[in-house]
Amino acid sequence: MPRPRRTIDGIDLDRVPRHVAIVMDGNGRWARQRGLPRTAGHRAGEEAVARALDAALELGVSHLTLYAFSTENWRRSPAEVRFLLNDTERFVLRRRDEFHAKGVRMRWIGRRERRIPARVRRNIDESVEMTAGNRRLTLTVAFNYGGRAEIVDAVRRLAAAAREGALDPRRIDERAIARALYDPDLPDVDLFVRTSGEQRISNYLLWQSAYAELAFLPVLWPDFSREHLFDAVREYQRRERRFGRA
Repeated sequence: MPRPRRTIDGIDLDRVPRHVAIVMDGNGRWARQRGLPRTAGHRAGEEAVARALDAALELGVSHLTLYAFSTENWRRSPAEVRFLLNDTERFVLRRRDEFHAKGVRMRWIGRRERRIPARVRRNIDESVEMTAGNRRLTLTVAFNYGGRAEIVDAVRRLAAAAREGALDPRRIDERAIARALYDPDLPDVDLFVRTSGEQRISNYLLWQSAYAELAFLPVLWPDFSREHLFDAVREYQRRERRFGRA
């Protein structure tokens, strides 16, 4: 006798995407619509992160990756850059105990540059160490991250290994490149979500999203809810993923 399907709100829990990646877009527009400074939108977005995480836990998603600060964000005003760096630190300090209690493992990908305050790097590293043993869900925060930068850095690692004689260049293949990425254990993206109605990937997880299903939602990030993620997963389950097969 076939086992009955496990479902929640019309979602087949046996076909939930393993890895969901989100571009959290629309904080500035959300604030502007309310006559508030852009920083107010970023602060409001923190609650949306918590809602997205809880929805992912409810569905049984194993990896959730969020685009927090890109390599291109350094082009913003110095005041906004300072706020984003400090707000990331505040987010870590405010939320890591809560996430740890929920069985969430926190990871970080991106370039560790000197212009990122040492205090911020230290708190990030402490949150990673604190939650390292958790296995319910891996929350990866892309911080000072760019997809092209990640691939460039991976190629540099491989080139250095080849120069030192530790790697035969003829043996460089897709698996070798994947192992040289910031987090070799991060699986390919199944569902790529962007909020705010914009329809582009913005240099995010370029290697890992080669066969991702893309979902562009009109909601601004601070208004993102459990149901928005559920809608994206329902759409994901309506699609046929062929990976190049007929």
